[in-house]
Amino acid sequence: MRAGLTILAVAALASVPLWLRDPYLLNALITTGIFVIGAMSLNRLLGFTGQLSLGHIAFFGIGAYVSALTSLGFEIGLPGGFRLVHEPWPPILGFVLAILIAGTCGYFVGLLSFRVRGAYFVIVTISFAEVVRLVALNWVELTQGPLALTNIPSIALPLAGFGELTLRTKLQNYYLVLAVGLIAYLLIARLVHSHFGRAMRGLMENETLAVSVGIDVTRTLTLAAVISAAIVGAAGSLYAHYIRIIDPEVFAFINTVTMVIMVISGGKGSLAGPVVGGLIFGLLPVALRPIMAPEAQWIAYGGVLIGILFVLPRGIVPSLAQRFAARRSGKTVLPPVALADTGVKERV
Repeated sequence: MRAGLTILAVAALASVPLWLRDPYLLNALITTGIFVIGAMSLNRLLGFTGQLSLGHIAFFGIGAYVSALTSLGFEIGLPGGFRLVHEPWPPILGFVLAILIAGTCGYFVGLLSFRVRGAYFVIVTISFAEVVRLVALNWVELTQGPLALTNIPSIALPLAGFGELTLRTKLQNYYLVLAVGLIAYLLIARLVHSHFGRAMRGLMENETLAVSVGIDVTRTLTLAAVISAAIVGAAGSLYAHYIRIIDPEVFAFINTVTMVIMVISGGKGSLAGPVVGGLIFGLLPVALRPIMAPEAQWIAYGGVLIGILFVLPRGIVPSLAQRFAARRSGKTVLPPVALADTGVKERV
């Protein structure tokens, strides 16, 4: 049944450009899709290992800058009077390098930060994101600082016997984002249902018990961080080549908060949760903009989030799935308050 729902959802998303003719809305869907990929990668950490990273946008920005600089080329000075000159490479190579370098950064950050837990881990991730932002802001020779990197080329896909297909239009970029998002979704689903995925869940549920059966905590969490960083690095690359201009504002903390909201509202620990939450809170500002003042938009945005979490405290997807399963079995699902009053423990 889940496979059927996935196929139906992909078919529905693939059909959108066939009936949606408004370029503004299609643009909103593309940027939302990019952040949904980022939210799926964050869910890999938050939902399946229980580790909240508030510096996740750092890997998104690293992927964006690596891909942009690879395709634009650069020249920087080195100690001793030497200069490093990089000629422009095809954007598709920048996309691959963005994944590799973001994943490598995720490895080193995870190796260091997973030695601590809780609030200390959150502080480490925020600090890392701020350091990366300051580097992008102040290394003007490489990143152009606040002046931004401009004229970033669009991604071009090599076609055997036909040269290259440059993805310039919104329609082409929509299907590119959809394809990358589907690959990321299937990869995460595969990993979640593997032995590695069970080890991650074991660490989240009971770390002491997981260690007692031989699970290496640092190794498991670090590998999860690598995969998560690599996926969001791919999203950053897509963003750079679609928007075609990036500056240090790409590291803004609000972007991390947006990903966290997408994960929490949709349902952390569920595969479809970040997708559902991402579509709602990615497109909600677009729906509110024509009818509300900017200040009222943020109030409504927060009100919708609070309403969802009040009615569906585990997130949209897990809560609805639980209610559907209970209805099929004929059981009554008690609300969280009732569970607390009766002393009944909620079953997942």
